[in-house]
Amino acid sequence: MRSPRSFAVVCRRPSGEIVIKEAAWQPVWASLKFLRWPFFRGSVMLVESLVNGLDALSFAARQQTITTPAGPVPQSLGARAADPGDEGMSKAATYGMLAVSIAFGLALFVGVPHLLAWLLGTIFGFDSTTFTFHIVDGVIKAGMLIGYMAAISLLPDVRRVFQYHGAEHKSIAAYEAGLPLTVENARAQSRFHPRCGTSFLLIVVGVSIVLFAVLLRGQISSAPIVDNLAKILLKLPLMLPVAGLAYELLKLSGARYDKSGWARTIAAPGLWLQKITTREPDDAQLEIALISIRKTLWRERQGETSAGTVEIFPSAADVPLPVS
Repeated sequence: MRSPRSFAVVCRRPSGEIVIKEAAWQPVWASLKFLRWPFFRGSVMLVESLVNGLDALSFAARQQTITTPAGPVPQSLGARAADPGDEGMSKAATYGMLAVSIAFGLALFVGVPHLLAWLLGTIFGFDSTTFTFHIVDGVIKAGMLIGYMAAISLLPDVRRVFQYHGAEHKSIAAYEAGLPLTVENARAQSRFHPRCGTSFLLIVVGVSIVLFAVLLRGQISSAPIVDNLAKILLKLPLMLPVAGLAYELLKLSGARYDKSGWARTIAAPGLWLQKITTREPDDAQLEIALISIRKTLWRERQGETSAGTVEIFPSAADVPLPVS
């Protein structure tokens, strides 16, 4: 869970112990003010989310391999220096995986749809200078995204990740409703949320259709293979403004979701996709999500700026964080 000043990762070890890793959040834009501007911040938020996700998954995976020695479980285990391994992956490994993830995503969801649209165009008589091409490209892209999500949701480990995704949404909904952050209150909330990153992905597809149709209608080369490959290369940097525009639409539709029909229309496809990317969590998963949001709220309220800690508690009931 991340708040304006905190990033917290909470895990339950196989032994049942609760591990909390938390540190003050330092955004990329702290020293680069222009990155806070609308249409810039969307791309930054996307990269930051990927970095946070890789860091959290690495830390969580490590906790599942730790065997607790006999004896009482320590509480508030202080600084990370007590166990350097708690840092998870090195920064080099994290950024290496980030680069691979971005390259894979761009190849799969930018390059492949364009090539398939080109193939269909040669069969049905349209090319990349037509709006039809970009509609077909976008439909293929959306279909691949939905198919990919549906396929990985069949994996047991991913299904558990999607349950935690649902727990995250329910916990945030309880907080936004002003309710005490208890399992009972979170359980009653919806697992769907209009500002979810899943919604962001589908808005990206919609924005890319319009932006590419406007900017890439011209013919770059009379040779079709050169023309299409050049346009694929141009699409890669154009994903930055696409992400920026999509993020602003997500924020605007999320803020006005309860008041505006157009906002609900924009959010509807993403909410539908969340039927795949979220699952109903059990109470144990809700406990983890609630501890995470309670920890980030702790820093927001205390305003402390420590370097961060890794703490261990025997159970969720032993975590000394207020629920309201």
